[in-house]
Amino acid sequence: MRQLMQRMTRRNEGAAAAAVPLQQTREQMRQRWQALPKRDQWALLILALFLLMVVGGYGGYSLHQAAKDSKADYQAAIADYFWLRAQANQIDTQAAQQDTTGAIDPASQVTSLLGQSGISSPQVLAVGDGVQVSFTHSSQTQASSALVALQTKGWQINQLLMQQDPNSKSIQVQATLAQ
Repeated sequence: MRQLMQRMTRRNEGAAAAAVPLQQTREQMRQRWQALPKRDQWALLILALFLLMVVGGYGGYSLHQAAKDSKADYQAAIADYFWLRAQANQIDTQAAQQDTTGAIDPASQVTSLLGQSGISSPQVLAVGDGVQVSFTHSSQTQASSALVALQTKGWQINQLLMQQDPNSKSIQVQATLAQ
């Protein structure tokens, strides 16, 4: 019990010793503040308020921008999710199992597959054993799903160039395909 009392006394002395420099520093600052002329005190107060407003304003603005960007990303992800859910009933498992590469020429086959994927008016050109495709679409998700649909039908993508138009935000796709 005695040892416990000694430890408690040492701890209290250590805490009090640490508090003394803080109290001394605070007292020195208060004395120096009071030693300043009123005009300087007002100037320092106004400067402190100005700095507080600038730092707080910038922090609030950057927080607002981050929240706005996060909300836009969330809304885009939700839109993509609901678009995918809407497309689920349009998947024809019977057509995916059938091989339609019979007597149809490659350019017509690719045009048909792109049309089924929601790509309107693609430019398709048969070149040798392959096909060159070019189209523009507003949704990157739908453009990618059209390319995946071509791959599932046996088309191999040899070259692919996808760019986003900075003005219209539409996706421009150019691809060379081979079977």
